[in-house]
Amino acid sequence: MKNILEIEHLSLSLPSRKGMVPILHDVNLHVGEGKILGLVGESGSGKSMTAFAVTRLLPGGDRAELDGSIRLCGRQLLGISRKSMEEVRGRDVSMIFQEPMTCLNPVFTIGTQMMDVIRTHEKMSSSDARKKALAMLEAVHIRNGDDVISCYPYQLSGGMRQRVMIAIALSCHPKLLIADEPTTALDVTVQAQILYLIKEACRKLKTAVLFISHDLGVISEICDSIAVMYSGHIVESGDTASVLTTPSHPYTRALIGALPRFTGSHTHDRLTAIPGMVPDPSEHIGGCRFAPRCPKASAACREGLPPPLEIRPGHRVYCCHPEEV
Repeated sequence: MKNILEIEHLSLSLPSRKGMVPILHDVNLHVGEGKILGLVGESGSGKSMTAFAVTRLLPGGDRAELDGSIRLCGRQLLGISRKSMEEVRGRDVSMIFQEPMTCLNPVFTIGTQMMDVIRTHEKMSSSDARKKALAMLEAVHIRNGDDVISCYPYQLSGGMRQRVMIAIALSCHPKLLIADEPTTALDVTVQAQILYLIKEACRKLKTAVLFISHDLGVISEICDSIAVMYSGHIVESGDTASVLTTPSHPYTRALIGALPRFTGSHTHDRLTAIPGMVPDPSEHIGGCRFAPRCPKASAACREGLPPPLEIRPGHRVYCCHPEEV
């Protein structure tokens, strides 16, 4: 199986009033063809910034400082021209954003927005682009495509708008699909339908998917592998079952422990919270950035970043005391 996306030693700093602020630190990820990688962590951990680094849609624009390597099907994306990157976006890499209510342009019909994307990346007449738009709507199980294509976004429900976003994202058969919390603000029934559509696209089109979420339930449902992110660092990665059943980093274990449980003797237990807050990116913390919140932290944790340790084949953790977890 070949890797579609390969991120190696990626670091990102963004401009602020205080100067350049480090956001991502030595991030390493890969997503194979037809596979789904889940990127999980609290709000502010750097998940979306990782996606924006891949697509070069970063706040700060050209002032953002990127270092490391981002390869798509072997092609280095860092350093290519803005025009070349515009050709990559939408054709080779597509993104589903987390707010379907606001991501569609309210002054254009669904058909106009879909056809614009298709005609930008493929040489098609208007009539052929319309046919493809209708076919893509049918592919995401929108049966009344002729009606929907003439609608404005405000005329559709949240679930329908998210289906349209998926149809737009897949319309040029991208090699990589980035889904940034695509089920946010949707009810559980619609959420299940959206997850099914993403899995179906992955299976049929052999599209690699980077699935970003803070919801471990959703991650366990859809992802083949997981990378856990905290304060701009990957702290644990591996096969989904391995990471969720035998977590080796205190942060991963704390995330799983914070999940509400509704069965057995745990029905009336109080919700468990992780003490403290994710540190501000500009705050300097020597060593492991989770150490101030970690019950297992020692002096070694504050002396330097822990090196990666392979717990089992493919399951890596960045922790000084994984055996104690």
